[in-house]
Amino acid sequence: MRYNILLTLVGFLFIWLPAITAQRTVENWNFGWRFHRGEIDVNQLGTLDTSGWEVIDIPHDFQISQPWVKPAKGEKMVHLDGASFKTRLSARGFKEMGEGWYVRTYTPAPELQGKRILIDFEGIMYVGDVYLNGKRVGGTDYGYLGFEIDVSDKLQYGKPNVIAVRASTGGPMNSRWYTGGGLYRDVRLIVTDARLYLARHPIYVTTKDNRFVNLQIEVVNQPGEESVILETAVKDAGGEIIYRKTKECPFYSPVEAHDLGRIPSNEIVWEQISLDNPRLWSCEDPYLYTVEVTLYNKEGKAVDTATQRFGIRSIEIDPLFGLKLNGKKVLLKGNANHHTLGALGAAAYPRAIEKRLKLLKDFGFNHIRTSHNPYSVSFLDLCDSLGILVVDEIYDKWLDQFAGGRKPWMQLWTYDVPEWIRRDRNHPSVVMWSLGNEQQTFTTLPFGDWGVTCYRMLKELINRYDSTRKLTVAMHPRGRTIEVNGQLVAGLRPKGQHPKVDMPSPLAMESDVASYNYSYDYFKTDGKRYPNMVFYQSEANTASMGKNFYEMNLDKVIGLAYWGQIDYLGESAGWPAKGWNKGTFDISLQPKPQAYLAKSIFKPEEPLVHIGIVDQKADNLEWNSVMISTDGLSEHWNRTAGKRYDIKVFTNADKVELVVNGRTIAIKDNPTQAKERNTIIFNDVEYQPGYIEARAYKDSRRVATHRVETAGSASTLMLNADTEKWKADGQDLQHIRVTAVDNKGRRVPFAQDELTFSVEGDASIVAVDNGNLSSDEMMTGNKRKLCNGSALVILRAGHKAGKVILTVRADNFKTRRITLNTL
Repeated sequence: MRYNILLTLVGFLFIWLPAITAQRTVENWNFGWRFHRGEIDVNQLGTLDTSGWEVIDIPHDFQISQPWVKPAKGEKMVHLDGASFKTRLSARGFKEMGEGWYVRTYTPAPELQGKRILIDFEGIMYVGDVYLNGKRVGGTDYGYLGFEIDVSDKLQYGKPNVIAVRASTGGPMNSRWYTGGGLYRDVRLIVTDARLYLARHPIYVTTKDNRFVNLQIEVVNQPGEESVILETAVKDAGGEIIYRKTKECPFYSPVEAHDLGRIPSNEIVWEQISLDNPRLWSCEDPYLYTVEVTLYNKEGKAVDTATQRFGIRSIEIDPLFGLKLNGKKVLLKGNANHHTLGALGAAAYPRAIEKRLKLLKDFGFNHIRTSHNPYSVSFLDLCDSLGILVVDEIYDKWLDQFAGGRKPWMQLWTYDVPEWIRRDRNHPSVVMWSLGNEQQTFTTLPFGDWGVTCYRMLKELINRYDSTRKLTVAMHPRGRTIEVNGQLVAGLRPKGQHPKVDMPSPLAMESDVASYNYSYDYFKTDGKRYPNMVFYQSEANTASMGKNFYEMNLDKVIGLAYWGQIDYLGESAGWPAKGWNKGTFDISLQPKPQAYLAKSIFKPEEPLVHIGIVDQKADNLEWNSVMISTDGLSEHWNRTAGKRYDIKVFTNADKVELVVNGRTIAIKDNPTQAKERNTIIFNDVEYQPGYIEARAYKDSRRVATHRVETAGSASTLMLNADTEKWKADGQDLQHIRVTAVDNKGRRVPFAQDELTFSVEGDASIVAVDNGNLSSDEMMTGNKRKLCNGSALVILRAGHKAGKVILTVRADNFKTRRITLNTL
């Protein structure tokens, strides 16, 4: 690419000063908060003694350390606005609802007086209020999105100021899953010039024809000058400047803006930038550029700056081919999960998010649907860097109950939507906006037309801020238009009813993309009736993993997202399970045998074979009007001698030979039917100690092998840490897997010893786990039992680089240590 520098002289003899640094400062406010669990008297905030409060760092989820609450006798299922709660706290992970308070002091230097000082919260879960020196100065009624508070004229300069934050989980029925509670995302202090500055989320980047870059920059100009001076630079991934230009831009500042108390801002359209042979962003090569905008005052001094990463790529969605990325057909092969991170709860640690995304990508996933709320900024940044395609979703239901529960939804969306779109619109990973989940069955939605008017309102506002992406709403499986007494009626079809007329709901007809949860079987018939419809399976049943993938017309659909591939807290089918346990990865991120079925489907080019032994036949669970029935599988070969077992082998090869202790049991072809494809079943295989091995063949050549051996007695604990670099930034994590193995290094599946962890050095234990959602053990503390011979401990780095030693003790094992280093 050619290096392009263009300078424009402004009329008053402006001199470009490249050495001047813009005056925006951003301070990380994640550290050193004092925390109190429970209510306090707001009227006492000014004189509150917090010396005895716990000192914590953000991100923080105060619910995760609370005890589990077993259902009381006699608790019954509650049905409310279409949601079913097995017991009072089953949906919320059997953690009690409540509130927590966070307090810190801030002493602004006297010379900051006259500056613009903001406190920026990326989110407070689930609703929150912010107080400065005892007075409420702001807050949020929908904690999945951020906000900022201008405290410039409320601070006492040169004196300590007390910032107090109240975070509330709301009531048990205010969410259908575990939300966590607290300051679970980043908090920052931002200082800018008071009158001339870049607005919140100021840069909007779009690309055209995979070559041209278009920029829109929002500037606040309270001096009311007729023009502002901007410099724009574009850098490649290595930091080299490939475009730079400085120019004076006209600014329109109507007098009535001041009269009405509005901030005078302009969205300034920059000239189109042409890049020669740009490197395109894709799943395989997620190449990112950076645009940097600097704002100057009339004296030539840089007063503010902002940067934004972006990717150059094109997205096309059409009923003929589904989705194309840069002109190439791409099938979304995805996962739909909530925002929480296992034993870490809701705390949004970038390293934990990265670990999940890399795990999913290794198994062939290229897509996440953010069910059913906006995830953190760090999540989208990581999807940009790793090449993960995102369907970005803002709401569950357009109902007061599920939108924070404190204000009517109709009073929230006009703030939520601009914040959401402006925050996320520059991410190349985001390929579609999803406005909600399973709306079209509710008579209680505003305007009484099954969500159509709500959708139209949201769409109009979204297009104000981004018109480059299609919009969708995930549809309930039974929410169809049916015939009742000779009339077509939208709504929820009663179970077992087979109407003469069964058509898409009005909301499905309204949306740009028809997204159906679990009901992909309608794609064919609806597509014939309405050839302009394009289909996406927004939730797919893991119990029918092969069927609901291969029975779609893969050439025409956008793809799918399997529900709950990773086990999570909340949405429990009943105590003692603390959450959803039907995933293909357990909550500690260990793959279950079924995960390899997903991998065999999503990565057909990579030969694979994997054994799963049926421990128990499936128990039926009704989920969203769909019966989920999944066999309980494991992959150990420590069984009862002489007993017979059913074996499932997952493969993308032509055939599989099953061998036990050197003897071939059977050779079977991979079924071609969609329902059975990539799953070969060997029934009544007799167990004898030794090994079981699956050998996969393609074109008569062995291409993959999986062997499972009988393990001996546990003799030692093996400790394995993440291989990524561990930064001493106070927030980075290290995941250490502890495994009980025999003298040949084989995992011992029945080891259940309790482990005790201790740490030397500048790090702390933030979570412990073993994958067992039915355990009553806490996910915080320094103890955890082995489950299936394994446990996980997660360490959080401190600020001092150096040696960190984790020690693991257990009664029946020699004490083990692992030495790590933070950088």
